Amino acid sequence: IPELRVAIAERLSDRSGRAMDPDGVVVTTGAKQALFNAIFTLFGPGDEVLVAAPYWTTYPDLIKIARAEPIEVFGRQSNDFKVTPADLDQSVTDATRGLIINTPCNPTGAVYSEDELCELAKWCRERGVWLLSDEIYRHIYHEGEGAAPGILSLTPGTLGPHVLIDGASKSFAMTGWRIGFTYADTEVTKKFSALQSQITSNAATPSQFAALSAFTEKDSAGSALASMGQAFARRRELVCRLMDELLPGVPFIRPSGAFYLFFCVEDLFDEEITSATQWCSQLLQEKGVALVPGAAFGDDRWVRMSFASSDEVIEEAFMRISSAQ
Repeated sequence: IPELRVAIAERLSDRSGRAMDPDGVVVTTGAKQALFNAIFTLFGPGDEVLVAAPYWTTYPDLIKIARAEPIEVFGRQSNDFKVTPADLDQSVTDATRGLIINTPCNPTGAVYSEDELCELAKWCRERGVWLLSDEIYRHIYHEGEGAAPGILSLTPGTLGPHVLIDGASKSFAMTGWRIGFTYADTEVTKKFSALQSQITSNAATPSQFAALSAFTEKDSAGSALASMGQAFARRRELVCRLMDELLPGVPFIRPSGAFYLFFCVEDLFDEEITSATQWCSQLLQEKGVALVPGAAFGDDRWVRMSFASSDEVIEEAFMRISSAQ
């Protein structure tokens, strides 16, 4: 609906400090469709797309559906796995057409600073590479007030071809309503719309009106966002403390955003357990704790824990994990 595109553009304008065009917004059935629209429109056979790893598991699969080739690029663990231009230089080829980043990141919780985003944007612009930035967790940020840095906060001259992916599911706890969106140049936006018109046509109208309320009722929505943000920030401190106390020596990434803890269980392997997938399966069977093995994100030595739960459940989970060692 036009009103929702206007509301989204106004929100993007508020957080970027410059006017955003409602015609640059395409509302989708969740952020996953926003990603599909962008990837399927921009990439095809013979193209390579760099994927900052660890990554949300959907990225490589969507690239393959578009018949392009995903190229995993890992940053240094000491840099929370965030990729740098130097990392990208090791993987770029004449076939490189895109780079996908996720900030805050699922699964690591790492957040790119504005300076880091600027460097990546310049790298992409200089090579004519599309920058796709998935910022669905941007409003779950633990290192300051407001949202995490994003690509639309960069000066227009810094950005080359780019697409923002975002939505209402994480910011407003509206996961089941399935509202996502892209923001891009209006010419490519027309192509996204043309593709979507042959797939889902549009996101469900009741969901769009629900999202419209979330985007326009700024006082109540802002209060809810602040409350959720405080709860997640407190739980971030809780899981980090429990890691230090109950799993000392186990490497982990201190999350700056989102609600995930990513930690390495490689030192807990033995002759029978040689991967995080096996370790998680045993933990679930013996202790009733469900974690996601890092194979889903590109590295089967690590696991992801969600702390979108109560303090009591989190503490019990850590007690069970520590008793399994």
